[in-house]
Amino acid sequence: MSASDIEPSVDLVTLGQRLRHLRKSRGITLEQLSASVGRAPSQLSLIENGKREPRLSVLQAIAAALGVPMQDLLRPEAPSRRAGLEIELARFQQSPAYAALGLPSVKAGRRLPADALESLIGLHRELGRVLTEQSATPEVARRANAQLRADMRQRDNYFAEIEAAANKVLLSVRHTTGPLSQRGILDIAAQIGFSLHYVNDLPASTRSVTDLKNRRIYLPQVASGKGHDPRAVVLQTLGHFVLGHADPAGYGDFLRQRVEVNYFAAALLMPERFAVDFLAAAKADRALAIDDFRDAFGVSYETAAHRFTNLATHHFGIPVHFARVHETGIVYKAYENDNVRFPADVTGAIEGQPVCRKWASRTVFEAEDPYSSFYQFTDTTAGTYWCTVHVESTRAGEFSVTVGTPYEHARWFRGGDVTGRTVSTCPDPDCCRRPPARLVDSWSGNAWPSARVHSHLLAALPPGTFPGVDNRDVYDFLDRRA
Repeated sequence: MSASDIEPSVDLVTLGQRLRHLRKSRGITLEQLSASVGRAPSQLSLIENGKREPRLSVLQAIAAALGVPMQDLLRPEAPSRRAGLEIELARFQQSPAYAALGLPSVKAGRRLPADALESLIGLHRELGRVLTEQSATPEVARRANAQLRADMRQRDNYFAEIEAAANKVLLSVRHTTGPLSQRGILDIAAQIGFSLHYVNDLPASTRSVTDLKNRRIYLPQVASGKGHDPRAVVLQTLGHFVLGHADPAGYGDFLRQRVEVNYFAAALLMPERFAVDFLAAAKADRALAIDDFRDAFGVSYETAAHRFTNLATHHFGIPVHFARVHETGIVYKAYENDNVRFPADVTGAIEGQPVCRKWASRTVFEAEDPYSSFYQFTDTTAGTYWCTVHVESTRAGEFSVTVGTPYEHARWFRGGDVTGRTVSTCPDPDCCRRPPARLVDSWSGNAWPSARVHSHLLAALPPGTFPGVDNRDVYDFLDRRA
């Protein structure tokens, strides 16, 4: 046997706590256990304090001496609530953040009063929360976004548990066919125990505010911006409670919750059974179209495009990508499971990166009629892709919303026989980023642009449990309305 016989997943502090708990519950002293297993009391003390990893043979001897199966020693949960708090304190005090403070460690033995232990745990948790908020820099946000996108790709952007939760809600209000109406949304809110209130003084940093004390959801009288479906805001808010969300533990958790409630809202507005039936009929006719999908359920184009990515791969085996790109060429949102190569920074994040000028997400802005259905084939270094694009206008400018798929799947879509084709060799700078030699010769050394600095990209993300939300405004608002 090697010196390390214990599974790597076993926590030594928890193991020590379980050993001490079992030993004391049987009235056995450290010296008596030492005599039974043939190990010095000091060695056993180190094991109980989580400071030494025991050999498997030593653990077997200890389990035999205590009269318990060895699995009882290796169970991952703490033996009691008090022990759990002591383990949590030990872990906090072993962290680099605590070591950096230069403070002594507190021994969480039986002489430490329970209220003092609770207070120490509370302080450590608050310290961890503050440090997490302070570290939520743009780089942290980009890494969290990249990880979330990887998780979505792993499951083909299909969340079976959220589909099931949405279906259960629809059944509870006896919704049996077609798109979800406003009446149905009111019924869902009532079923979950909330009343809806539309107001004109909602805090500027929020899209909705929920009063958990009085079970009220406050919403704006007017939609927050063009392209936002007011029904979706209600359903996203309700989604937090149906899906059992707690306060976000960090920025990554905040992003995950946002993706989940967006998915939940779409699954209610475009119920899986009806949406799949609609898409199956369109696929049989080789006439899949996001426009038709949107119109059939009365949602925004972007919602329909997102929902299509939820269902296309899981139900029909069609790999896809989605992108929302600003007229300047900057990616605001994207997803792929078809191996298309979005531009990315060193963290793997694609948000804020410029897409190739030859991609349909950008060539659509040069079309004679960019607001009509636009289709294009693009030869890329990763293969040939077919795309359908829609342009929407917002207060922040114009955005293209793209759904694409590899060449061989274009036959299922309306517009799959389009002749328009471009060639993209990005990330080769000669593709579309490096100026032509003629322009370089003419203007190199004779141009001095004044850059528009997006200062929000340089700042840390707004602190708080819900990033960017002004809690004082929220509490003042709730106090007025209460």
